Amino acid sequence: MDSSLILIIVLILLLFFSGFSSGSETGMMASNKVKLRNLSKKSKGAKRALNLLQRPDILLSAILVGNNFANILASSIVTLLVIDYFGGNVLLGSVILTIVILIFSEITPKTIASVYPEKFAEKSSWVLKKLIFIFNPIISFTNLISSKILASFNINPKDSAENDNLNTEELRTLLQDHGDLIPTQSRMMLSSILDLEDLTVEDIMVANSEIVGIDVTSDIEEAKLIISSSFYSRLPVYEGSIDKIIGILHLKDAHHFIENFKNTHEHLSEPYYVSQSTKLSRQLKEFQILDKNIGLVVDEYGEIEGLISIEDIFQEIVGKFDVNNNSMEIQTINKSTVQVDANIKVRDLNKKLNWELPESGAKTLNGLIIDYLEDIPQNKLCIQIDNYSMEIIELEDNSISKLKISKNK
Repeated sequence: MDSSLILIIVLILLLFFSGFSSGSETGMMASNKVKLRNLSKKSKGAKRALNLLQRPDILLSAILVGNNFANILASSIVTLLVIDYFGGNVLLGSVILTIVILIFSEITPKTIASVYPEKFAEKSSWVLKKLIFIFNPIISFTNLISSKILASFNINPKDSAENDNLNTEELRTLLQDHGDLIPTQSRMMLSSILDLEDLTVEDIMVANSEIVGIDVTSDIEEAKLIISSSFYSRLPVYEGSIDKIIGILHLKDAHHFIENFKNTHEHLSEPYYVSQSTKLSRQLKEFQILDKNIGLVVDEYGEIEGLISIEDIFQEIVGKFDVNNNSMEIQTINKSTVQVDANIKVRDLNKKLNWELPESGAKTLNGLIIDYLEDIPQNKLCIQIDNYSMEIIELEDNSISKLKISKNK
């Protein structure tokens, strides 16, 4: 066989190998590790690719050594061919080789690999593993020098595995940007679960003034009415005020409780107290560990500030149920104006209308306005908070009961 033909065949093989190396580099580095982990359940190639990505320094060394070896050898062969056929015009050969490498060994394979990174990584992993074995002496030597340089910048290649860990905000962004295939309701629930890490008990608790419980000093018929209309499976029982808590009634014991209304302690469990600053994720875990369903929320001084139940946390995840006609808390007047119950939580209103009322201070609209005015309003008035105009339209018992809110354009 003619020697020139052999050189051309070897050149084509080298260009093909160079293209494979370039594509492998892009495919391995651009592949989604979550997808690879899913593929690894059925594919040995995906599992191999994941193992290779544990040490990107070794992987990149093998790819770059192979790629540079192929390109340098291809350059030498082109030089020989140029001497034989183009009168030694090395510049012409270099230009031709550069164009060929760019098109067939760089742009084309890297584009394909960027479109199908997991497939490319899966298919190329076997060859890359062999390359690491073949070039092991060179890789070890280059990595030894490279590691010394990286150490001077306090960089450890093994730490790359930690980059797979995502924080709450990154997971939320991932869900927003790539959650189109997830049903809207499920996506909202996942987002709410992530919110549990940021929210505290105080954010969703039922305020002290709104706690529904049984006052043993009241009439027995009133107690029956509260029990029959309760959404919760447990109710606090107190004497005169919620600050004088006696215990917690489970509704399954309601019949015996009513029969022995004057001897209330017999069918009550001990009250369980929680801090208002506890994260919701932790509180949910505490409910599970202690087998509790309801807790009385206390501040730093031990004063009862509200109540939280496991149902409240579940509602935070799946959304509120309208069993108590909560939909009437918000009445739409027009596209940018609503009438609301002033005791509605600011966070609930923001989620419902996609607004951005401040949530860092008071939890209810009533509290937000009182904080803004630094006083309890005695008359109907209009105020402006951020980009929202608020009109007090009803006052009751030294508190705001109804509001009209408009979002300014």
